[in-house]
Amino acid sequence: MTKRYFRPAVDAMTGYVPGFQPKGADLIKLNTNENPYPPSPAVAEAIRTELDRLRLYPDPTADAAREEVAKLWDVAIDNVIIGNGSDELLTLAIRAFVDAGQTVSFPSPTYSLYEVLVDIQGGVNAPVDFPEDWSLPATLFANGSPLTILSNPNSPTGTMIPPEEVCRLAEGLDGVLLVDEAYVDFAETDCMLLVKQHPNAIVTRTLSKSYSLAGLRFGYAVASKPMIAGLMKIKDSYNVDRLAIAAGAAALADQAHMLANAGKVEATRARLVTELAGLGFETLPTQANFILTRPPEGLTAKDYFDALWERRILIRWLDTPRVRDRVRISIGSNTEIDRLLEETRDILGRDRA
Repeated sequence: MTKRYFRPAVDAMTGYVPGFQPKGADLIKLNTNENPYPPSPAVAEAIRTELDRLRLYPDPTADAAREEVAKLWDVAIDNVIIGNGSDELLTLAIRAFVDAGQTVSFPSPTYSLYEVLVDIQGGVNAPVDFPEDWSLPATLFANGSPLTILSNPNSPTGTMIPPEEVCRLAEGLDGVLLVDEAYVDFAETDCMLLVKQHPNAIVTRTLSKSYSLAGLRFGYAVASKPMIAGLMKIKDSYNVDRLAIAAGAAALADQAHMLANAGKVEATRARLVTELAGLGFETLPTQANFILTRPPEGLTAKDYFDALWERRILIRWLDTPRVRDRVRISIGSNTEIDRLLEETRDILGRDRA
């Protein structure tokens, strides 16, 4: 276009690039951190009950789902907001707290959507490098930003900051701290208590990973009542549809199913790390449903990615600082991981024992 119609911030930015979603089913897909196991059977039943009501608008505040979240975390319904995936809640937070020209701080490398959402708002990204041990960066404290975001466990590394350190960060900030816990159901602990202790804290969750509902788009945030009330002002009128509300509430009510699936993923994750170590891979400590691992000497991360893709196994290679020498592998079923290991041995020229 010869004439500029978009805001300068939009003209200048680069859009978010999601993980590749291939067409066809003749491959093993381990690139976007989906759950290999089906959601609770209660989800399908909940969706069926809503089909005849699709002519009606959904509940604008998704109270049936909010009530399940409130019960789960022993908070009031007014401490909860539901979103179209936790990504929408990130958008709401940036829209609510960040004026054009203001900074948003976060450790780096991390979920690349943060930078894109800040760009859309006309804000300024203020990433702070993780230290070599992937602990909380000291310079993140007192950063002067109206909003600080912490992915915990972090994507794409899978590493995790202990809750006591996150609490200390919340205490050291003048602005809001949003803890993105997309992967926390695969971890040993979480930061949900933070919202009862610090009025500047928001914790977001998604049903995409541990609840096996990536195709549904459902997330929630828990925070103080004033914080949630402010976010409610700026969300879309009907931001979550009828099917998502019903299915999300059903999934949240069936904690046993989610926890069983998460346990299977964690067991497979531990086995994969051990098997890859025996093949010379070096994997970061992970609390997520994926690993970030460096191939042995003589095999670059990109070459390993390409070799697996030739064998119809799709993983993730991120051409970004600090992680381009590694690949990210989502934890699939045991059968899928067995195939990955078999092909990896073949790539390395070793016996398929």
